[in-house]
Amino acid sequence: MSALRTARLQLREWRDDDRDDWAAMNADPEVMEYFPAPLDRAQADAAFDRIQAALAARGWGLWAVEHDGRFLGFTGLAPVGFEAPFAPATEIGWRLRRDAWGQGFATEAAREAMRFAFDELGLPQLVSLTSVTNARSRAVMARLGMTHDPADDFDHPNVPHGSPLRPHVLYRALAQGASQPPGPR
Repeated sequence: MSALRTARLQLREWRDDDRDDWAAMNADPEVMEYFPAPLDRAQADAAFDRIQAALAARGWGLWAVEHDGRFLGFTGLAPVGFEAPFAPATEIGWRLRRDAWGQGFATEAAREAMRFAFDELGLPQLVSLTSVTNARSRAVMARLGMTHDPADDFDHPNVPHGSPLRPHVLYRALAQGASQPPGPR
């Protein structure tokens, strides 16, 4: 399994002692504002197990992010897990504890995950997606140099019909020298 480092952060495998912080983060209504609902403990534990297993199986994925020995959340890569015009694709994403916001951690960790995706995995592109109204994540996407084409926007199939969170934006980052992938735009 690949562990990654930045100037301030370690992107690492998950440890059982991350579970309580993970569950608390996913129960926080502000952290989960752009998701259909916060996660209860059983849902958080199930997600933890899936993330941990996928990272171990592939050697890359959603890494736990640590700063000065403290769990902050996750940043990393995952295959898009639903049917969409832009799939198959690999998504770059992040979710951090509220007390870690506004310190550049998401951008710093995502830059390293992006470097890994392009330089180590040789991926031609990454996508990132979020609710249209999630200005904080969209700002991270822009700081990463990802581009947004409104023609790529979509209704997320895993968000209930009628929810204001269903409309999503899609941002893309292409590896240096890669061309825009074919397919619907």
